Amino acid sequence: MVDPSIEILVQDLTVRYDNDIALRVDNLEIRKNEIFGIIGPAGSGKTSFLNAINRMDEFNDSMNVQGSINFGGLEVSRVKNVYALRKKIGVVFPLPVGLPLSIYENVALSPRLSGIKDKIKLDEIVERCLIRAALWEEVKDRLQQLGSLLSGGQQQRLTIARALSQEPKLLLLDEFSIAVDPVTTMRIEDVLKELKEEMTVVLVTNLVQQVRRLSERTAFFLNGELVEVGETEDFFTGTVEDQRTRDYVEGHFG
Repeated sequence: MVDPSIEILVQDLTVRYDNDIALRVDNLEIRKNEIFGIIGPAGSGKTSFLNAINRMDEFNDSMNVQGSINFGGLEVSRVKNVYALRKKIGVVFPLPVGLPLSIYENVALSPRLSGIKDKIKLDEIVERCLIRAALWEEVKDRLQQLGSLLSGGQQQRLTIARALSQEPKLLLLDEFSIAVDPVTTMRIEDVLKELKEEMTVVLVTNLVQQVRRLSERTAFFLNGELVEVGETEDFFTGTVEDQRTRDYVEGHFG
């Protein structure tokens, strides 16, 4: 039985694309209501890990996932309704992924698809999610404008608002700040600190100082393997176990 304080338990995980192994993780625990950081250079398996949690193998014939991922008490590989699973998981990609819809409909779409038709209820959801994504004050007077007309940073926050509209238990962020200016990045970081009171956040980032600002614990991936996991501050105070971790954090490669 999984410890109820653990949101995600990974055991003996192997992710392949065709015949190439992209990632191996023997054992990893992610706790409920924590911001969990994942760092490592390009090609280390970070995005593959998020894809495995989100069952992206269902949409990619070349991707094969073996092993166990237990999320919220459910064995991910055994979930028959993948769409129901993914409603519990919000995902934010490196670049803003806007739908060709108004700002309002970008956020209201998922609740509509879940069966919510009442306009007052939808209005409440849209406002709440835009507030939580630190975007409401900037767009409240132009909700019918196309979301694609927003700035890059605003579009990324709209993506977060859309992810929050399905009230996920887990939020996966894959390099969310890669195309966002520093000021917007800090605003989103403040949002994430508040969101962890309501959900678990897994943050993949190449910015080691970002993970230091945000996460309680961090995992270091390298060449498709989980090298080590520990308290984030330990990664920056020289108390990590593996020299490769220290070298990466200190910028000697990456």
